[in-house]
Amino acid sequence: MKGFWKKPLQAGTVIGVVLLLAACGISPGNDQAAQQGNLQVVVTTTFIGDVVDNIAGDKVDIIELLTPGQNPHSYQPSPMDMVAVSEADLILVNGFGLEEFLDELLEGTDTSAEVIAVSEGIDALVGEHHHDDEDHDEHDGEDHDDHDGEDHDDHDGEDHDDHDGEDHDDHDGEDHMEGAMGLDPHVWFDPNNVQVWAENIANALAEADPVHNEYYQENLQKYQEQLMELDGWIRDQVDLIPADQRELVTDHSSLGYFADEYGLVQIGAVIPALTTEAETSGMELAELIDTIREHQAGAIFIGVDFDPNLAQRVADETDVELVPLYFGSLSDGEPAGTYLAFMRFNVSSIVEALR
Repeated sequence: MKGFWKKPLQAGTVIGVVLLLAACGISPGNDQAAQQGNLQVVVTTTFIGDVVDNIAGDKVDIIELLTPGQNPHSYQPSPMDMVAVSEADLILVNGFGLEEFLDELLEGTDTSAEVIAVSEGIDALVGEHHHDDEDHDEHDGEDHDDHDGEDHDDHDGEDHDDHDGEDHDDHDGEDHMEGAMGLDPHVWFDPNNVQVWAENIANALAEADPVHNEYYQENLQKYQEQLMELDGWIRDQVDLIPADQRELVTDHSSLGYFADEYGLVQIGAVIPALTTEAETSGMELAELIDTIREHQAGAIFIGVDFDPNLAQRVADETDVELVPLYFGSLSDGEPAGTYLAFMRFNVSSIVEALR
C-alpha cells in the first residue's frame, strides 16, 4: 500500500509537529496496516516505491517521501516526513549521493530503522559522461574504462559498510560523500539495475518480515521476468534508430546508464552536471549549440518538470525540438505511473525523435 506525504508546512515547525502528533497518538501510517502488523517502509523515490509495491503487495505500508514530479535534487524534508521516518521499520534509499538530504533527515529523528541503499551492488558511473568527439566515434571498451573492476573498487563490500547497523547510528557526512565525488545516481534508467534493486528490496523485506519471505521471493521472480522483458523490448526499439543518430542531448547529465547499456552516447546537456540544481554558463551553452550543429542532433530531451527557458534558447538557435521525458520521478497516473510504463514512455519518445 502506497502513500504520499504532502508538504504544506515549513521545516521550522518540524519539532513542534512531531511532538504534537506523538502526544495525540497520531501515526503517519495507515491505521488498518498498523493493526495488521504491516511493516512501515519509508522510501525516498517513487521508483523505489513502485518496486517495493510490486514485491510486497499488501504486506507493507509504503510511505514515499518524494511525490510524483518532485525533484530529488531540490527536496527539503517536511515535518510529516520526519514523523514517517521516526516511525519506520525500514528505510530504503537510492544511494550514490542522490539523497543529499538524508543525513539531516535521519539526524532530526529518533529512528532506529535500518537504512538500506537499494543500489548496493551496482557499478556506478562516474562524472558527467560528456565525452569529446573522438570518444563518440569509437564506442569501444576504452571509452568505458570507468566500468572495469579497478575503477569500481570503491563499490565493494568494504565501501558499503556504512549500511550496516552500526554505521546507521552515526549518519555522518562521510556516508554520503559519493555524491560529492561525482557518482551518477540515475541508475533507474537501466532496468538491469532495477533488477538489482528488486533483489535487494526482497531480501531486506524478508529479513525484516521472515514470515512472508516466500511471498516476497515469488513476487520478486515475477517482477524480474517483467524487467527482463522490458530490457529486450528496449533493445529492439533502439535498433530502430540509425547507428549514426544514437546521440542524446538532455537538460542535465541523466541518461548515462541508459546510453551505456543500450549503445547511445550523451553528447551534451543544457546543464552539464548530474543535478538540475547546478548552473551553466554562456560559454557552455555556446559549446552545446556548436555540438548540436556538428552532430546534427535531432532533439533536446528535457524533464517534464524542468524549466524550459535555457533549453528553448538552445533549441531556437539550432532548430531542434524539445522532447519531454520523465527523469526524477514517476507521473501521478498515466503515462508513466509505474516504472515499466515510465521506461516505455521515455524510450518510445527517444526513438521517435531520433529515427
